[in-house]
Amino acid sequence: MNTSAHRVAHAGHPFPAGTRYLGPHRSHTPLGVTVVLRRMGRAPAPAAWPQSPRWPRGEFGAHCGADPADIERVRAHARTHGLVETGCDSHRRVLHFKGSVDALQHAFGVQLGRYRTPGARRYVVGHTQAPVLPPGLAPSVIAVLGLDRRPVAKPHFRKALATPNQTYTPPQMGQLYNFPANTDGSGQCVALIELGGGFRKTDLTTYFAALGIATPTVTAVSVAGGKNRPGGAADAEVMLDIEMVGALAPGATIAVYFAPNTDQGFYEAISQAAHDATRKPSVISISWGGPEDSWSAPSLAAMQSALEDAAALGVTVTAAAGDGGSGDGESDGQPHVDFPASSPYALACGGTTLTASASAITGETVWNETAGNEGATGGGVSVDYALPAWQQGAGVPQAPNGFAGRGVPDVAGDADPLTGYQVSVDGQVEVIGGTSAVAPLWAALLARCNQSLGRAAGDVHAALYQIGESAFNDITQGNNGSYAAGPGWDACTGLGSPNGQALLAALAAQNPPAAGAPPAGSGKHHHKHKHA
Repeated sequence: MNTSAHRVAHAGHPFPAGTRYLGPHRSHTPLGVTVVLRRMGRAPAPAAWPQSPRWPRGEFGAHCGADPADIERVRAHARTHGLVETGCDSHRRVLHFKGSVDALQHAFGVQLGRYRTPGARRYVVGHTQAPVLPPGLAPSVIAVLGLDRRPVAKPHFRKALATPNQTYTPPQMGQLYNFPANTDGSGQCVALIELGGGFRKTDLTTYFAALGIATPTVTAVSVAGGKNRPGGAADAEVMLDIEMVGALAPGATIAVYFAPNTDQGFYEAISQAAHDATRKPSVISISWGGPEDSWSAPSLAAMQSALEDAAALGVTVTAAAGDGGSGDGESDGQPHVDFPASSPYALACGGTTLTASASAITGETVWNETAGNEGATGGGVSVDYALPAWQQGAGVPQAPNGFAGRGVPDVAGDADPLTGYQVSVDGQVEVIGGTSAVAPLWAALLARCNQSLGRAAGDVHAALYQIGESAFNDITQGNNGSYAAGPGWDACTGLGSPNGQALLAALAAQNPPAAGAPPAGSGKHHHKHKHA
């Protein structure tokens, strides 16, 4: 078995098949880039970062910020090439520069071109080879983001094509999943990462009034030029996320970080949310992602470093596992998992099909409506991230290439658009599903748990795998293509859907768990998986 720390050779960064090269990018408009730096040499490895007590945001930089010498080296290189520094956040390990196309190409050894991908109306600026830095500077830099402007992620929501069999309001789902009583998320802030779309407060007011819930405090935060721009298809994602969290944790405040759909925008949104000392989110919900192999190695490394920061700061990150089944929407017939859900620092959220009568669940299976083109839950095994300590007793199968990788998802919830959620998008009532609904559902649940615990649960992986079945509805029927459900953890629905009250009780009984605590019941379960 291949168990060594593994990184797929993301050779270059090829565009999708059918992409047309339109010629070099010759714009006179300067471009802005984000240079992501390594942590200072004395920073402990992420695996050794404390779970409790955690570093407060004001002290993080002193432990895990950028090395001042690295900052100066990058500045000197930028000055040599005529780049203008527009910002430096040493605690987040980023430097911002702006420069002409020629200056950036010479500084980072790339050729910027204009490309039109299949079905796109506009071209994007990008490059196919990784940036090149002088040998003395290269070890200091994790990534140079912003040179490549192609979209990196898709929202994981699904609108029902056929007439739904059964639909739910978010509060009804909270009842079915036994969200803990006497909690509403008060005192917590939930961050939502959005790479497009927007919302109108008047629409939110109308929606929550119909539910008999006070409209939550929702703040739009602009990141890297992103803005709250309602009126497009991505509004469905934005409003689904806000309405799920607002209805299930009505006492929490919601901060929506709007960023461009680029590696630079996605990284900056997560990093800025995790480090936000003003709003102090305790949970970040991400409903966007793309197959692991669609990312460049530097982009993947930068994103991972932002997710590591969130864990060290005591922030839980929930992420949608995708709606394209075990292939994650790829056309090669092979299993793939979605990133950032596949990061060991993200709580990967898979999908189920849920039926209920009155206030009780009558059936819950793996969401797989592929036959009707209604989607299926993502799930499988990472080929980029090794099997974490907390998942070693879960029976995760090897990846198709034999790699002992991190299993996806960790948890699940109703995601089938045919048993979807009643939400409002731009003033219109719609039924929406997808694992996009599950990430904010879990974010709201954990915000309510944080409220009751009086502390941030932070990176909950070790705790959840130690708790095991007692806090979950185990999903044992169905498949997502290459993987079938079975007792205990599986690569379709993870540990299962939540029993919120039991989860809170179990978390409260822990003092909180040490990182890497061994999962309960190691070796106890028999797991089934099949290949298509």
